[in-house]
Order: sequence, then C-alpha cells, then structure tokens
Amino acid sequence: MSKNRLEAFSDGVIAIIITIMVLELKIPLGHDFESLKPILPVFLGYVLSFVFIGIYWNNHHHLLQATHKVNGPILWANMHLLFWLSLVPFVTNWMSESNFAALPVALYGVVLFFTAVAYFFLSQTLLAHHGANSTLSKALGSDTKGRISLGIYALAILVSFFVSWLAIVFYIFVTIMWLIPDRRIEETMVK
Repeated sequence: MSKNRLEAFSDGVIAIIITIMVLELKIPLGHDFESLKPILPVFLGYVLSFVFIGIYWNNHHHLLQATHKVNGPILWANMHLLFWLSLVPFVTNWMSESNFAALPVALYGVVLFFTAVAYFFLSQTLLAHHGANSTLSKALGSDTKGRISLGIYALAILVSFFVSWLAIVFYIFVTIMWLIPDRRIEETMVK
C-alpha cells in the first residue's frame, strides 16, 4: 500500500505534539526580564524537546523517502513511535515545572529511550519489508549513532537519580549528536 497516508498522519501528529508543547509556555506576569526567570526552566525544557521532536520529524521524513510501500506491521511500528513521541509534552512539562527534579528527569529519559527504541523498530520493520538489497538497507547501514544514543539515554536515566543536571547534559549531548546531519539516506537516494 502507499506510504502517503502514513506520512500525512505522522506529520499531523508531530505538528500537534509541538503545538501542545508551546501551549505549556505561560505568559510571564510582569513586564521586565526579572519576570522571565520563573518560566526559564519551562522554556529550556521546551527548546530541548522541540529540537528532539524536530530531529525525529526530520529522520522520519528521510526514512520514508527511502520507502516505497508500507504494510500493516509498518503502520503499527509507526504508531508505536508516535505513541512515545506523544508523551514528550507531558514529560517535558513535568520535568520543567519540577525544576528538573530526579524522577521527572528520569521519566523524560525513559520516554527518550523508548522513542529511540520505537524508531529503531520502525526502521527494522521497514527493512524487513523492503529487503536486504533495497536502497533503504544500503542507506541505513549499521546505525551506530542510534545504538550509542540508546546507551547514553540508559546511562542518563540511572544518573538522573543522583545528579539530575548531569542527565540533562547527556540528553543535550545526544541531541547535539543528532543535529550533525546524518546524510546516509540522502547520499544513497542521489546515487
């Protein structure tokens, strides 16, 4: 079956997730820079999560560009990814409103971890459907960066119970790691 509905639905869900996150940004009570201080943690959490969602949207777009058709298992694997992405506004808000307390920071990491697992599962489901000799298979390769991300997320979850700010540094590190463009799919599609 065609991938068009899967792409359109996913784009819509991701747009709604970003909208929900921005609606959590409250208007400051005052009219000076001092009045921005109380909402700074919420804004910083929003920025981190916005970039995180943006990276997934971008990678999802590239993944589907190398995809020719989808089937039922792919649709469910995509829903699994969207489920974890849909939890990002909740954990972002809780983490930010708690001023980056240990448990909310750990739960944020759990959502990041399982989102990465869901993305890996989606890519593997697509690979199984398209075959080992497909453009998608050549483009994805070994996904070293994805495996490293999972390890750092797992470490950050554990660290968050002892030093929550260090866990945030790990989350930011993974985000920066993914901001460096992964051109595997683009380069394979051009050939």
